[in-house]
Amino acid sequence: MTSPSPADAPQKVVLAYSGGLDTTVIIPWLREHYDCPVIAVCVDVGMDGELDGLEERALQSGAAKFYLQEAREEFITDYIYPCLRAGAVYEGEYLLGTAMARPLISKKLVEIAQQEQADTICHGATGKGNDQVRFELSIKALAPELKIIAPWRLWDIRSREDALDYLEARGIAAPMKKSDSYSRDRNLFHLSHEGLDLENPDAMPHYDQLLQIGVSPMRAPEESVTLALTFDKGVPTALNGEALSPTALMAELNRIGGAHGVGITDMVENRVVGLKARGVYENPGGAILHAAHDMLERLCLDRKTLSLKRTLSIQYADLVYSGEWFTPLRESLDAFVDATQRTVSGRVKVMLYKGNIIPAGVSSPYSLYDAELASFATGELYRHSDAEGFITLSGLPLKVRAQMLAKAASLSHEAQ
Repeated sequence: MTSPSPADAPQKVVLAYSGGLDTTVIIPWLREHYDCPVIAVCVDVGMDGELDGLEERALQSGAAKFYLQEAREEFITDYIYPCLRAGAVYEGEYLLGTAMARPLISKKLVEIAQQEQADTICHGATGKGNDQVRFELSIKALAPELKIIAPWRLWDIRSREDALDYLEARGIAAPMKKSDSYSRDRNLFHLSHEGLDLENPDAMPHYDQLLQIGVSPMRAPEESVTLALTFDKGVPTALNGEALSPTALMAELNRIGGAHGVGITDMVENRVVGLKARGVYENPGGAILHAAHDMLERLCLDRKTLSLKRTLSIQYADLVYSGEWFTPLRESLDAFVDATQRTVSGRVKVMLYKGNIIPAGVSSPYSLYDAELASFATGELYRHSDAEGFITLSGLPLKVRAQMLAKAASLSHEAQ
């Protein structure tokens, strides 16, 4: 790599530290190339056992200081729930587990950088990935004065095998073996898997070795389970009648959903940088919440509001996926979503069976479903004969156009 000029060289670096392979390599690499203090910051958005021994590992790798920032509840309430209420699903399948976490992590990195009077933030996202865009756009939106270092765009390391060799040459313990070097990202909402055999889209994943939150549908129990979720203004508040905190609710849905093989997504997606990539995502709790929320919206929102919301949910998902969380457009879309969710309250039942989330009933005090209107029997509120005038007026433009085309065709024929 080309060394920066003295004016551009970082004085103190805050590193987005996960303890994974990339960030374990980055600490000694930063020390060797810039000779400056490295502050390792791990933002806990629900990595479970991945936090064990993290501080010791960071300091042994050469970090000057280590921060562990607790952010699980904030992740759910301020990032997951807005996306859930918006119905944001990227390309119809990806529930944005990693994408939702990056702006929050960036926010915490900026806070520590300002506290430590650091002038630079470093991240371990690769030059082919989405996360480099998400981190850097968020940092620019929150603290444009900070410099950013992205080692994967600078160093000579070209593969995960190279990274493992780098650590071995320096006597630094690697957080994984070469035989198990899937690229994974875990938080309260999901677990993603990329790399190795998954890079061949024609190969079926080895689910029994790959999955960590749950099991494949083939391994799920023969007996189904039915869950009842309570929502208040689009936010889940209780499971089977028991009020739970956001973290407890998500953990329980992941446990139950994972055991029944739901929420497994294997997809080839379009990355922000222009290439296609294949990933396997485990989203048992998230899949259940999205399915239940969708059921409730169908009951409580009128046709045109629901239609526009479905359209805007695609735009919302694209913004989050592309790292544009801290933007006026996303905030404006949130205002629209907030208005639609005022009546999205009620109780939804779903049955889980071998990877399927099956509707089992929905009710709401704001239900727009009227049994008398929907019934095939003639009632007082709806007269079948009224439909004739409606159809006549709705079809008038079509009728006028058809008459015009017929007249034009007749005149053309006469002219010949």
